[in-house]
Amino acid sequence: MSSTRRTFAALPLIAGSLLASRQARAAVDNSAIGQAGFRDHKATYGLVYKLPKEVNDVLDARIYPMLRERLVRLGLVDEARAFNLPHVTVVHIHNADPATPRKMLQALTRVPSPLTLTLKDFYNTEASKGAGAPWWFDLGVVKSGAGYTEMMAFNTVATAALTPLRDGPLPRCTGPVYANMSETAKELTRNVGVSGVNVVKDGKDTASHNPHNTLMYSMTPYDARLQEAMKAVADDANKILPGGIDTQFKDVSIVEIGFMGNVLREFYRISLGDGAAFDTTSGKAVKLGT
Repeated sequence: MSSTRRTFAALPLIAGSLLASRQARAAVDNSAIGQAGFRDHKATYGLVYKLPKEVNDVLDARIYPMLRERLVRLGLVDEARAFNLPHVTVVHIHNADPATPRKMLQALTRVPSPLTLTLKDFYNTEASKGAGAPWWFDLGVVKSGAGYTEMMAFNTVATAALTPLRDGPLPRCTGPVYANMSETAKELTRNVGVSGVNVVKDGKDTASHNPHNTLMYSMTPYDARLQEAMKAVADDANKILPGGIDTQFKDVSIVEIGFMGNVLREFYRISLGDGAAFDTTSGKAVKLGT
């Protein structure tokens, strides 16, 4: 299917979500965006692709031992021990209401077919350049191929469907991070509560989304010492896996997210393609859009 046909296929869901956005707008509080410190974190929920077992097996065997040893050597002990369910994010939203995961399930009406992708190129990134924290050690997704194209199209759909459920901006997008953002990222944070997502602007899909897997999360100030040391870690990781990891994502999950983006627990898992879903805590089948 062409990118144009994908966009038109998404229009009914996007239109419905825009209606939901107008209805929910009164509950969205953006007042934290311009404050000096981060907004208090209550609860963040996300739609994510959990990494398949074969990808985790490669990372566990070939990357994580080296990464954790280097983190400890740099004094980043908490970072080396932090809990996370490995994943590639679709979109995150903040809402203190514990019913939000169920509302997210209700807001979704379709998912893409299984996505064939390559995870490749390790790198470090800050929430916004110069903010100092948070920052992450990431593994990128190759930006080509049908799987990547469909992933980007679904990000537009999911962003439109889910961000109206937010109660305000993501806490990690406020304070010093917001102050150092580009104007494009600031606009996204104001309008959808998070930067780095695809939206329809002037009738066209944007390409802001940068899908990736994060292996390390940090609030330690990203000073010159750490920048140099972590660049060396990324260089070494890329020497270990120069060709990346070929894989296929076969499901997507609604999860709870920590302040920095790490996945803490899973609520619902949805099969790509047929949309069959179940509650991961009870094992019972559930349905999208209900």
